[in-house]
Amino acid sequence: QVQFVESGGGLVQPGGSLRLSCAASGFNFSAFAITWLRQAPGKGVEWVADINSGGLTYYAATVKGRFTISRDNAKSTVYLQMNSLKDEDTAVYYCADGWYQYWGQGTQVTVSS
Repeated sequence: QVQFVESGGGLVQPGGSLRLSCAASGFNFSAFAITWLRQAPGKGVEWVADINSGGLTYYAATVKGRFTISRDNAKSTVYLQMNSLKDEDTAVYYCADGWYQYWGQGTQVTVSS
């Protein structure tokens, strides 16, 4: 079955960096777009970034220039490199297929001094 497993979250100080990973299985990974989303405490789900099957990338205005999404089709893994982190980036981060049909369990990112 389709499965996504996120990892790499943690506690980081403002201005710091983290790299999240999303390992996928159960489908033809290279043929599909993958999405990162996040949910901050007490808020709704926010789209963060997409990468399509051809490697084209798209970012929310709130993270553009600070976050980079990439994929390794040989490893069926998508990454989210997060730099210059801010307090407002604190959230649970999820990866999902491009139609948001299948989601991982999420990984917590906390930005705090």
